[in-house]
Amino acid sequence: MITRRALLTSLAAAAAVGFRPVFAAEDWRRSYPTLNFGVISSENESDRVARHTRLVAYLERSLRVSLRMHHATDYAGTIEALKARKLEFARFGPAAYAKAWLVTGGKVEPVAVETDKDGAVGYHSVVAVRANSPYHTLDDLKGKTLAWADPNSTSGFVAPRFFLRESGIEADRFFGRTGFSGSHENSVIALLNGTYDAVVTWWTNEERSNVARMEGKGMIPPGQVRNIWKSPKLPNSPWTVRTDLPDDLRRDVKTVLLALPTADPQGWKELTDGKNKGLVEITHKDYEPIIRMVEANLKERRS
Repeated sequence: MITRRALLTSLAAAAAVGFRPVFAAEDWRRSYPTLNFGVISSENESDRVARHTRLVAYLERSLRVSLRMHHATDYAGTIEALKARKLEFARFGPAAYAKAWLVTGGKVEPVAVETDKDGAVGYHSVVAVRANSPYHTLDDLKGKTLAWADPNSTSGFVAPRFFLRESGIEADRFFGRTGFSGSHENSVIALLNGTYDAVVTWWTNEERSNVARMEGKGMIPPGQVRNIWKSPKLPNSPWTVRTDLPDDLRRDVKTVLLALPTADPQGWKELTDGKNKGLVEITHKDYEPIIRMVEANLKERRS
């Protein structure tokens, strides 16, 4: 039987030669002292960083690790970073999550999603025009120009293209010209500058939308944009984690994210502009319709 004195002596000797004893229950933080997370580029980088500054501090404090926020110039950059295992978790748009799930062979899962002020989970894609334009229906835009946001954006490309095709409108033939602006904010700026006649972007309600956010930040004057088409409801953007990570790491990230609205109300307000109610659990099944949209659009583009 080993005495306490003998055990302490052996541990001291081990420490002297640089050996670290192995504990029975090793904490995931030993393997992941720093976590990396990414956020899709739906707004300019300086605003995106400011929006997430308090969140990063909250996550570091709650998870007891260092956090690094990944910045990509487009949606594909965040998808590829997760595929290359340079990110442990990320917040994607629905279509970007679907693409990440497809390219990683299912090695990513959604864990949490925001709810709106009424507790509902969902938003819409809209076709927007200048408020003083003569366009009031989709038919009015035949032969006109339209801006998409990003090829991996749900409301900025995947969903509107899919639903327009379902209604009999083949975008490449219906519009005189289409193009990618690079982000939802870029689309609205291009619209107001006259570069495009119409754009697609995201809209939840009159208080929460891409346009309302840009007005609130002083980027554009109020009342300059109106919507002429709205898609069926889409599931909100999920927080996701890699499925090849330790179970307790994934559990802790999920727990801390779900606690954010009550644990750090100011951080939650800064993240959501104070317009969303909370976070709830979400599963992969909720995004299966989006995956079908992504696959349908990819098939259509290849053909």
